[in-house]
Amino acid sequence: MTRVFSGVKPTGHLTLGNYLGAMRQWATVDQHRAEALFCIVDLHALTVDHDPARVRRLSRQAATLLLAAGLDPRLCTVFVQSHVDEHARLSYLLECVATDGEMRRMIQYKEKAAREQRRGGSVRLSLLTYPVLMAADILAYRADEVPVGDDQVQHVELTRDLAVRFNQRYGHTFVVPRATRPKVAARVMNLQDPTAKMGKSDDTGPGIVYLLDEPDVVRKKVMRAVTDSGRDVVYDRESRPGVANLLEILAACSGGNPAALGGVYESYGALKKDTAEAVVEVLRPVQERHKELCADPGYVEGVLRDGAERARAMSRPTVDAAYRAIGLLPAGVDGGALG
Repeated sequence: MTRVFSGVKPTGHLTLGNYLGAMRQWATVDQHRAEALFCIVDLHALTVDHDPARVRRLSRQAATLLLAAGLDPRLCTVFVQSHVDEHARLSYLLECVATDGEMRRMIQYKEKAAREQRRGGSVRLSLLTYPVLMAADILAYRADEVPVGDDQVQHVELTRDLAVRFNQRYGHTFVVPRATRPKVAARVMNLQDPTAKMGKSDDTGPGIVYLLDEPDVVRKKVMRAVTDSGRDVVYDRESRPGVANLLEILAACSGGNPAALGGVYESYGALKKDTAEAVVEVLRPVQERHKELCADPGYVEGVLRDGAERARAMSRPTVDAAYRAIGLLPAGVDGGALG
């Protein structure tokens, strides 16, 4: 059976972009067709300045929202990255295979490092090397597919390169994965800046629809979305990014086609109103289920505990094999024999 791995980073509240671009497909498609693992990648949240209590709070919230979005622990494995030591164990081995040049070419590193420097902060070494940890997340489970947004495709390509290089140098150990992307709304854009992704770590709250936003807040944000010059509603990502973003969101929520929907509307106001209502309705069941799960925190804790146990059982044989392949002495060897 095909094995799928994907994760979500607890660096901010999950957004409509996270849901339409990834989480909904995980729940409706991936967990039913494949052996699927979904991870809250909390170690990645440590690559920038952070509040420890907030990371813990957002990790729990992310896990609860994944379940609220429809992930079923009877069908898939939901767990927290730091609960499974194999991620960190394998990451160091892959750092010994990766090169400095590969790390510094990563687009996200350049963007995030520049942002940290503008804020007057220092750039942590872990920010440079975190694509290797992401590769370890994937390769430890011998995943065949990695559902990602456009901004993560480069990291999956790096993962493939590291897997091939390790296999060639030290013997076949890893499955070489491939990135998969949803056809519509793979990258939902910021409502106030339709040239930028709707990121959960962004500071421009008015342009971001969070999964737990109240319906009136959602409506207000969508109705205030930036559009474009002109009055006709046309789907054109290059010259009409604001309208295109709204059409893509509406299409993703309603199951329509962005280009076809563009011919239905005669005004931006009507498009915004329908998009706002579509978003409210898409988020309603997620918010209702989230409220139920918050009332039973023991259930979520149990899911994460069981998920970590399954994840360890799946990843440990591969990581142990990688340790042997690269030349490390297996644990339990009689120390006297080394003399």
